Amino acid sequence: MPSSPQDRDAPDRVVPLCAPTIVGREWQYVKDCLDTGWVSSVGAYVDRFEREFAAYLGAGQAVATASGTAALHVALLLANVEPDDEVIVPALTFIAPANAVRYVGAWPTFVDVDNEFWQLDAEQVTGFLEEDCTQRDGRLWNRRTGRRVTAILPVHILGHPCGMDRLRELAGAYGLEIVEDATESLGAEYRGRKLGRDARLACFSFNGNKVMTTGGGGMLVTGDPELARRARYLTTQAKDDPVEFVHRQIGFNYRLTNVQAAMGCAQLECLEHFVTAKRQIAARYAQQLAGIRGVELMQEASWAKASFWLYTMLIRSDQCPVGSRELMRRLGAVGIEARPLWQPLHLSPVHHGSFARPCPVAERLNRDALSLPSSTSLSEADQAWVVRTIRQILAT
Repeated sequence: MPSSPQDRDAPDRVVPLCAPTIVGREWQYVKDCLDTGWVSSVGAYVDRFEREFAAYLGAGQAVATASGTAALHVALLLANVEPDDEVIVPALTFIAPANAVRYVGAWPTFVDVDNEFWQLDAEQVTGFLEEDCTQRDGRLWNRRTGRRVTAILPVHILGHPCGMDRLRELAGAYGLEIVEDATESLGAEYRGRKLGRDARLACFSFNGNKVMTTGGGGMLVTGDPELARRARYLTTQAKDDPVEFVHRQIGFNYRLTNVQAAMGCAQLECLEHFVTAKRQIAARYAQQLAGIRGVELMQEASWAKASFWLYTMLIRSDQCPVGSRELMRRLGAVGIEARPLWQPLHLSPVHHGSFARPCPVAERLNRDALSLPSSTSLSEADQAWVVRTIRQILAT
């Protein structure tokens, strides 16, 4: 990473979008795994990582998985989502939660996000439940598709929590399960409590670009010991008798390795530092990008403490000289990585056939949003250069 503005013209220097920070005991813990030979999915670091992760959140149980998507897949099974059921998913998120719904044979139903914080809009969920659904035989049915609606899958995107109070009220009123996707929001807080602490089922990711990383991997968190037991059973090939190799259910090879868990233990020791760094980066962007015509900056709710995984802004092309994609191209030309948000899932070809309500906010955010460099190691000098370059481009 360039350390001074004089390095900016060097073509091999970049300010990455979100690179991992390896500053703790990662080498020591991983070497311990290699020295002792405990490198696969059995080992002391897996148990330790689960125990310490649950303690960090203040949650009951944590089950380490091979990826955040694997955690989502298992969580949906634990929530008793069945083939041809429907699960409410925000239209604006990475595709993984929608794919996980399909893994269990169910269908994602796409609902818009809110204008202010860009999270699953509880009022749009209410509209779907009241206008598009009917209750029959004690169950909820989508009257448009004829499919049963069984769960809500809120995704806390970009490090900011969804408004869970209203979603929980709706789930209780309509008999729906909630599976929380917090894969982008580790360290964030909702009403003073860390995401995952109060969840029946919540999932996290440790991909290389997340707030902390194990290179890959995820975690399923629950307050229910029985759900945790079943999660461990399903993620280790559902062994009923591991000696005689008896299996009464379809299981999965979803257990995190001991080497990855060792890295996770070291990263977890640094997590509060990482969250603090993310919040400082966000505060500097908010201050230094303020006042640019046509630019809307990421907001934080009064009831939230965001971990600001990727600081994101909106560029209104009708008020700015360039739109989000051209700004991304020009930043990239000088070595600054940026990226747009995801294609709204109701427009995804692979999820054609899923039910969706109108999602104009998701479409606008996809058109106008651009995520900026947010590595926890981002220096103030590099961040100032990013801001200066954006201001120069948008002033032309």
